[in-house]
Amino acid sequence: MNTFDSEQAERLSPPLSGLRVLDLSTMIAAPTTAVMLADYGADVVKVENPAGGDHLRHFGPQKGDEGLYWKALSRGKRSVALDLRATHVQDLVREWIGTFDVVIENFRPGTLEQWNLAPSDLLARHPRLVVLRVTAYGQDGPYRDRPGFGTLAEAMSGIGAVSGWQDRPPLLPAYPLADIMAGQLGSAAVLAALRARDHSGSGDVIDLAIYEAVLKLLEVNVLEYDQLGTEQQRRGNVYGPAAPRGSYLCSDGEWLALSGSAQSVAIRILRAVGGDELAEDPRFLTNADRTAHVAELDEVISQWCSRRTRDEAIAELTEAGGAVGPLETVATMLDNPQVRARDSIAVAADPTLGPVRMTNVYPRFSRHHCEVPDPGPSVIGADTAELISSDLGREPEVIESMLAGEAAVSPASFQEHIDDA
Repeated sequence: MNTFDSEQAERLSPPLSGLRVLDLSTMIAAPTTAVMLADYGADVVKVENPAGGDHLRHFGPQKGDEGLYWKALSRGKRSVALDLRATHVQDLVREWIGTFDVVIENFRPGTLEQWNLAPSDLLARHPRLVVLRVTAYGQDGPYRDRPGFGTLAEAMSGIGAVSGWQDRPPLLPAYPLADIMAGQLGSAAVLAALRARDHSGSGDVIDLAIYEAVLKLLEVNVLEYDQLGTEQQRRGNVYGPAAPRGSYLCSDGEWLALSGSAQSVAIRILRAVGGDELAEDPRFLTNADRTAHVAELDEVISQWCSRRTRDEAIAELTEAGGAVGPLETVATMLDNPQVRARDSIAVAADPTLGPVRMTNVYPRFSRHHCEVPDPGPSVIGADTAELISSDLGREPEVIESMLAGEAAVSPASFQEHIDDA
């Protein structure tokens, strides 16, 4: 049960209610920014390729004709189908953009300029507009014109070089880490620009390079190399500044994770595992001692865990004040009592799929009411004529007539301009 349920009647509308966002982007990173703004109440309009729609509709797991990731990453968005390469569409969009506060795009540098939609021109016409540009490498530099994806950003940042084991190849994430980080950073940047607009009255153009979002993960590594000339090596679950730390197999075949990042917590774990003898062992007295003998310490903890079920081990370590928890799979995480108690996973009603579980709106606000928006629309361009006509004060038939000469663009042709995945 959500702890705020009793206060629902007194809570305010979502914090971004009234904010309008035009999402020209596709795939993951930039659309993540847009969906976060939608989660907080913004009115987000998604522009899709008329021939096939957003590539994300066909990316990853599918159920029937429905892309599952699309359902979550496009929740709360209305769909408009426009060929941005068509001159008459560009004319319409330049006018229509004036009804929005934010524009989000992730085409390769120079593409909007080729389409007569240069951000500088848009701001000249609509000076309060905030434009977020998301690319793998940014709008300048020697890599600016290269095709880029989140995977390349992860590789370039250095996280692959420090992930995995030394006797195996560098390990890249099996999930869109860079894209999600960039999307979250993009939402913060958009809100910062909107806050500045409140004071200055002027919008801004934001240049977000996906690889730079990932660099924040390696802040301490940069400092270490700069000041000490040393680099972290691939050591599996070993994290240089902290020991003990890792995952451990219990007698029932389940895994737990623990961390002794603080000295006091580490000593509590050692005392629970091996009493005063282990806590006072000269090899493990300080964090420097423990990291120097991490293999020996891991073996002691592994043997201790192997004689207990996961629940037993977690109970003992928790009682002792240790930082410990279950290492879940997605399936078991969905039934985790903490996840269930906080409604961390919500259920949304989709007209095609029925009830769909997806992540809830994070974080929770004490006064503003946010709930999971409707899943991404099944029909490409379902809101095109009606939405644009309403925004511009023209009859839907007029808008349909203006778009009638639009030449369909193939999905592959449209996709080649995208710089984010």
